[in-house]
Amino acid sequence: MSRKTSVHATAVLVGKRAVLIRGPSGTGKSRLAFDLILAGRTGQLPPAILVGDDRVYLDTAGEQLWVRPTSELAGLIEIRGLGIRRCDFVAEAVVGLVVDLAADDAERVPPPDALKTSINGVELPRIPVSASFLPLPLVVAALTTTESSCSRNLAADCGKGIGNHITSTIASDLIGAASHLYRQEQGD
Repeated sequence: MSRKTSVHATAVLVGKRAVLIRGPSGTGKSRLAFDLILAGRTGQLPPAILVGDDRVYLDTAGEQLWVRPTSELAGLIEIRGLGIRRCDFVAEAVVGLVVDLAADDAERVPPPDALKTSINGVELPRIPVSASFLPLPLVVAALTTTESSCSRNLAADCGKGIGNHITSTIASDLIGAASHLYRQEQGD
């Protein structure tokens, strides 16, 4: 059974799955989408392309949640300081991750329940991001590392024996670039 709904959100296809970005107006949904697209272009993430900005359609098919752009906004993204711009987009994608910006339940070490959400009956991994935190490093970490547990041998999860699947260089570059962009946007 399929349920189609229009929601105030932005989505970007990263590799084979879409990142659905939700949050109140002005919280940086379009900014995070463009940051993900840039990270895909520089090789820090798999190739990334816009699905839809500002308003998208969600549709369930089987046990998957699909996202599609609205026809009026297909291929358009807002870039603060430049306005509405045209860019490449895909017509549909399966959602693999939900990012909630300005989330009230964002914590330094969130409980397991906060790291998942159900949309139209489909359970998905979720990242709650506080209003004071840059979302890009969290999303990159979620897409490039594996889950850990205190009861597991973390080093055994990684061929390098360090328990982390993101290189320190990529993490440092992303955090540095995101911090620089944030400072520029704030006028510092």
